[in-house]
Amino acid sequence: MALHSADVKSKLIFAPAGQEAHGQAEQFTKGILTRSDLDPTSPIRQFHKWFATAQQSGLIAHPETCCLSTASLPSGRVSSRMVYLKELDAQGFVIYSNFGTSKKSQDLATNPWASLTFWWEDLERQVRVEGQASRLTREESQKYFDTRVRGSRIGAWASRQSQVLRPAGDGGDGGDGGDDSEKDDGRKVLDEWVNEAEKRFEGDENIPVPEFWGGLRIIPESVEFWQGRQNRLHDRFVYHKAPTDGDVHEWKLERLSP
Repeated sequence: MALHSADVKSKLIFAPAGQEAHGQAEQFTKGILTRSDLDPTSPIRQFHKWFATAQQSGLIAHPETCCLSTASLPSGRVSSRMVYLKELDAQGFVIYSNFGTSKKSQDLATNPWASLTFWWEDLERQVRVEGQASRLTREESQKYFDTRVRGSRIGAWASRQSQVLRPAGDGGDGGDGGDDSEKDDGRKVLDEWVNEAEKRFEGDENIPVPEFWGGLRIIPESVEFWQGRQNRLHDRFVYHKAPTDGDVHEWKLERLSP
């Protein structure tokens, strides 16, 4: 019996369970995680192992998908968005994005701390990464930029990420806000920016990476590995970067209560 009752009629969503409007959540039963299952000294190696498992399982469509969270100071206001992990190396986790006009760039300008969360549902696993973020060099970013399809490279130049797109005729651009405004919801501005970028690089396949766009490396200070268990008594282990003398660091591995 529940310890308290809830007026379900007053709630738009209450205790959803998958495709059921109301119900008990499914149990996590697909695995366990013990200290002996984990790399004793490196969360990077452990993540690489779990990522490979997710890729090879055939169950996770895009294991590189993760949630990047940043926070602005002094307000402390947090913003999150889904991104793709594009690189992993000994230093950390790399994503690529616009760092000229985006909300994340504004947050990072005041606060370098960021987090990534990976959720691999069919394996009942998640990984949380916390650390400080730093930009990759333009030369490093160019190597990845060259792997993108032409349209995505043009799009990187064209988009003023997170800027408001106003309908034609709105905002003092000389239009009268007539029929064009009613048909256009602001997409026309973006299409014009794309056309401008296309003309700029017409006939050129060697498109340089924009100065405002590139890689961001999250250098981890802590990495948590989570395996779902029955009755929400999950297995959780976290690596914390331990202070040492000089540039060398060690990782301390601890089990957390669920």
